[in-house]
Amino acid sequence: MKFEKRRGVNRASALWIAGLAMAIAFAGSTLPTPLYLLYRRTFGFSEITLTLIYAAYVLGNLSALFFFGRLSDQIGRKKTTWPALAVGAMSTLAFLFATATWWLFVARVLSGFATGLAGGAATAWIAELHPRNDKTQSAVIAITANLIGLAAGPLMAGLLATYEPCPLRLSFLIYLAALVLVAAAIFAAPETLDSPVASAQEISLRPRLGVPKQIRSAFISPAVTAFAILSLVGFYSALVPGLLSLDLQQKSPAVSGMVVFGLFIVAAITAASTQRLKSHTSMIAGLVLLPPSLALLIGSQVAHSISLLILATVLGGVSQGFGYCGSLQVINQIAPDDQRSEVVSSYLIACYLGNSVPVVGIGFLSRLTSSTIAHLAFGVVVAAFAAVGLLAGIKYPPDADHRA
Repeated sequence: MKFEKRRGVNRASALWIAGLAMAIAFAGSTLPTPLYLLYRRTFGFSEITLTLIYAAYVLGNLSALFFFGRLSDQIGRKKTTWPALAVGAMSTLAFLFATATWWLFVARVLSGFATGLAGGAATAWIAELHPRNDKTQSAVIAITANLIGLAAGPLMAGLLATYEPCPLRLSFLIYLAALVLVAAAIFAAPETLDSPVASAQEISLRPRLGVPKQIRSAFISPAVTAFAILSLVGFYSALVPGLLSLDLQQKSPAVSGMVVFGLFIVAAITAASTQRLKSHTSMIAGLVLLPPSLALLIGSQVAHSISLLILATVLGGVSQGFGYCGSLQVINQIAPDDQRSEVVSSYLIACYLGNSVPVVGIGFLSRLTSSTIAHLAFGVVVAAFAAVGLLAGIKYPPDADHRA
């Protein structure tokens, strides 16, 4: 792999820059989490609207995946990361100047597009910058950077909204400055794509999705794992602030920010420690730990117990770290080299749908029944998905026979 020459920048430093770009991009997706209840009080929208605002993120994700998923393979990692950060800045400005509910929908769609575009480009960039070209370790670095970014967003927003002025403005101003600084730092990093297209006419935006027949059985478990694990992430990102406020009488944005931070930081630590585990073992561990974390989460609401919620968060974070990292590594293991992008894109669809569909379902069911019943139904359904993923993982383990 040939790299463009830049004086004073080595590969290790460039790897840090790419990882920082990944973390900053994903921090924007969880930055509004502790602020949703403040927006709800300010604009007067319902819980269903709240879940729809959160789920609008997936529209941006899917747009980036379907039409721009291969863009960095064509124009380069840097030239894709810069526009992703620019769209992230547009999302931040929409939140910053929001005066009505529709602004939040626009901001979330833009945020989803930014992370969808940045995630693919930065992941490939990190892999190509790794000093030893270790794909497994590169995946762990990318996932850890992703999770650290997801953890930093709600922590910063929650603390600033509680202890500093302008609770719906200050965190977005600081985040906008961080985006500018990271975009400037990218100038120093080398491009790793050898032969980018020569003109815009050569760029193809045709979606490439699919799972080859020979790996479909082995694909079931990591895809279901991704859906189930990201369902828990969606619950925390959209609904845990409401659970804390209404059921546990913890109304401070700082508290909700720290709880969501706890989920992601535990997941990041867990993901960073999975390198010694086989990918299949890590995925199975995540699936096994998911149902008890769901039980503790629902139990915290029924018993009005912050202690149970903390236990649920820690266990859920461990489950997320094992399940997310392990399932992605299994996908990389079973995907044929000539169809890797199609298989990974199909896996990401499972991630995005898991992150949004169950949350919307909770919103509608809460209106028909109650939040407790809706959350209980969520726990049962996601636990059932975990059981399906576990059985499929045991019956169809990844091995060399699944490869083309």
